[in-house]
Amino acid sequence: MTSHARTPVALVIFDCDGVLIDSEPIANRVLAEQLQAIGLALTPREVMAEFVGLTRDGCLELAARRLGRPLPEGFAARWDEALFAALAAEVRAVDGVAELLQRLRVPWCVASNGTPHRMRMSLEAAGLLPLVEGRLFTASEVPRPKPAPDLFLHAAARMGAQPARCAVIEDTPTGVRAGVAAGMRVLAYAAAPHAQREALADEGAELFHAMAEVPALLGIA
Repeated sequence: MTSHARTPVALVIFDCDGVLIDSEPIANRVLAEQLQAIGLALTPREVMAEFVGLTRDGCLELAARRLGRPLPEGFAARWDEALFAALAAEVRAVDGVAELLQRLRVPWCVASNGTPHRMRMSLEAAGLLPLVEGRLFTASEVPRPKPAPDLFLHAAARMGAQPARCAVIEDTPTGVRAGVAAGMRVLAYAAAPHAQREALADEGAELFHAMAEVPALLGIA
C-alpha cells in the first residue's frame, strides 16, 4: 500500500453499485423479498453479507444452494422485474459523486459486475448516465467476474493505463479483492454505518467516508 501511495495515479476505476449509485439497500431488500417468497427467509442485512458483490448468475447459484433445490421456474425474471422497477423509482446518486466525477483531473472509468442493462438503467435513473457514457465496462466483457482481477485489468488496458498506476474505488470485499489481485491501489467507500468495514480493511483497502476525500487521498486534489 505504501508503494502505491507514492505512485502517481493515471486512472481511477469506480465500481458502480454502492459507489456511484446508492443501490445496495434497494437491491438487498428486493432480493430478500424475492427469496422469502420462495421459502428462503433471509433479512436484507443477511443478503448483503452473502450476496453483495456477486454477479447476477452468482446470486442465482448461491440462492439455489441456500434453498437446497433448483430455483422455481421464472424466479430470475420476476427478480429482474421487481429490481428494475424499484431501482427506477428509488435509486439516487451517492452523495458527492457527481461533483467528484466532474472535478477529477485524471482519466476515470466504471467497472461493474452488474449486467450492462442494469448498470445503464440504474445510472440513468440516478441522473449519472450522461457523465459516465463511454466509460463503462462490465463483467460480461471478461472471462471471470470480480473477485478475479480480469475486469479491472481489462478496463485499465482499454483506458491505456498500467495496473500499478490505477486506483480502484470499491465498497465490497469482493471488489477490493479484485483490485488487490490486479495490483492496483484500492480505496473503499465505507460511509457509516457499513456492515463490512472490517472485511474491507482486511482485504487490503484504505477506507474513506465521503467522496470529497478522494482527490486528496489519491494526491490529485
